[in-house]
Amino acid sequence: MKVVIIGGGVAGLTMGILLHKKGYDVVVNERSDGMPRSGHAFLMHTDGLSILNELNCCSRVVLKSKRIQSFSLRRPDGNEIKRMQLTSWQCIKRVDLISYLYELLPYEYIKEGRDFSHFIFEDGKVVGAAFVNGDVEYGDIFIGADGGNSKVREFVYGRVQYTPVKVKEIVGVSNKRQLVKKQSNEFVKYQNKHNGLAFGLIPTSGTEHVWFMQYDPSISDITYTTPEALKEFCFKLVANFPGDVANLMESNDFTTSYIWNTRDFDLLPSFHKQNVVLIGDAAHLTLPFTSAGTTNAIVDAKTLVQCLEHASGHEQAFERYYTARSEDIKNHIELGRELKNVFLNPPPNNDDDMPIPLITGKDAVNETPAKKPVKLIYFTDPICSTCWIIQPLLRKLKLEYDDYVDVEYRMGGLLPSWEGYDKGIIKQPADAAKHWEEVSISHEMPLDGDVWLEDPLASSYPPSIAFKAAQIQDAEKAVLFLRRIKEMVFMEKKNIIKWSYLERAALDAGLDSAKLLRDINGRGLEMFKEDLSLAKEMDVKVFPTLFFSNCSEKKFVLKGFQPYDKMEDILNELIPGIKKHPIDTAPKSLFTHFPKMTEKEFAFLSNVSKDHANRTLNELYNRGVIDKYESKNGTIWINRSVT
Repeated sequence: MKVVIIGGGVAGLTMGILLHKKGYDVVVNERSDGMPRSGHAFLMHTDGLSILNELNCCSRVVLKSKRIQSFSLRRPDGNEIKRMQLTSWQCIKRVDLISYLYELLPYEYIKEGRDFSHFIFEDGKVVGAAFVNGDVEYGDIFIGADGGNSKVREFVYGRVQYTPVKVKEIVGVSNKRQLVKKQSNEFVKYQNKHNGLAFGLIPTSGTEHVWFMQYDPSISDITYTTPEALKEFCFKLVANFPGDVANLMESNDFTTSYIWNTRDFDLLPSFHKQNVVLIGDAAHLTLPFTSAGTTNAIVDAKTLVQCLEHASGHEQAFERYYTARSEDIKNHIELGRELKNVFLNPPPNNDDDMPIPLITGKDAVNETPAKKPVKLIYFTDPICSTCWIIQPLLRKLKLEYDDYVDVEYRMGGLLPSWEGYDKGIIKQPADAAKHWEEVSISHEMPLDGDVWLEDPLASSYPPSIAFKAAQIQDAEKAVLFLRRIKEMVFMEKKNIIKWSYLERAALDAGLDSAKLLRDINGRGLEMFKEDLSLAKEMDVKVFPTLFFSNCSEKKFVLKGFQPYDKMEDILNELIPGIKKHPIDTAPKSLFTHFPKMTEKEFAFLSNVSKDHANRTLNELYNRGVIDKYESKNGTIWINRSVT
């Protein structure tokens, strides 16, 4: 079977490489003479990057890219309103990606200087593609990968109805080593609060940024004929933006910059007609706010090849391809339009409503969680050593009884301050240091009491308030945040009162640290006070304290450290005949559920001895499957995918 691909950009070349690897007879037809070099740079999601890595499994060709680790959304006055950790994005210059793809496809399969003209038919079926230069390429299947202004799409559906241009974008590349050093792995976007104007900058290397300016042309626009006019217009728009913006544009070559009239069109009812099929921007066009275009093109190619491999014919393959891709594409189109509307009409006086201008990978379906029959109110504290040593039990409870138990985390306020503090044997930081060392030995969980000697916490209230602020954003991510600050204080000797550590933990948990800081000083503080009132009302004096109840108003309480059997006994009382979920004890499965585990946690969840767990974990470490962080009194083992 011969496949003729029309368009030698990212979508067409990726498609050609994938088909060539599968043994198809393939020809990629590119409009330009020589390798395409237009375009600047873009962000690519892991969904696309993983496919690019697959293409290179047997080659030493290296794709140049820059990992982007965080996103910061700021106002033109420099005030940061959002900060998120990014784990799924890299910035790639278009010319570097095209060069990479050219290296992976034998040159004889690429025909340059072929601008598509029309199809040739025989008995009502497309049998050839004719080009402006007079060349004709015959084949069995024809793939349109010729971009947003696709001529192939016109054959399939006629002219589509593009949305009006409401936002324009100017793009450039600048060399400012000092600025790249300052923001080495960060995507920064300055967004005007009152109208449609934004400036974004993303590092592409150790010396270079790609930058873009998005603006509402109804407010200000230009019909320019010279680079000088474009430069003057750009500087006029960002006159009130931070100095870094002007410094960046000073090094830009405006002869290579351009104005992009952004637009999209509705999802097509299918991506094919007879033996002609569309991929990438030819099939679907999204607004630039999502950074989805290049990733979608690559995912399209991979999906279509898979469908061709497993279908009984091309018609069935094309239908399966549309089914597999249409829902995500529809969501991305809608997200782009939502982001455009927010850009043009910023939400008044509410920075929390500003969305992140990126897709999130495979879109998840938001479903209302089913109500669980058992409620567990868990009073804890970020610096409670007993709350740390019951982590193995709580993790096992989640794996075995998560379908039945809804855990509600509450803060108890263990340490208001050291002034007048008198809780049993602990009256000062040095007492806490000694106690932690003893607990670590007796329960075989790593705790390093030296934090109380080297950088003692003055109170447990600030990290407790931070946890309540995290709950405002996302309950599950808040639990990850709580776990992370516990790792910091118990194993890494970090004073988790300090904002730098709280912010790092927030980003690690996938939270917006700028919003967290606002909520710490607002609703988070109020929620913490509510927890303290509830703790007083329920007579909580020991940490941890766990209240179990069900719809019949049966209630049970566990205080302090209790064996796991006690928890199971209570659940059997509340739900007679309850059946626990069997745990898949394969290390890969456990590290998927819990990317970081102490030796005690791994042994307890695997139901093996400490020595057996130690041998297994070290073997995995030596094979490069997991990593580790070693503290004075123990090790935490880390799934490499989170490092």
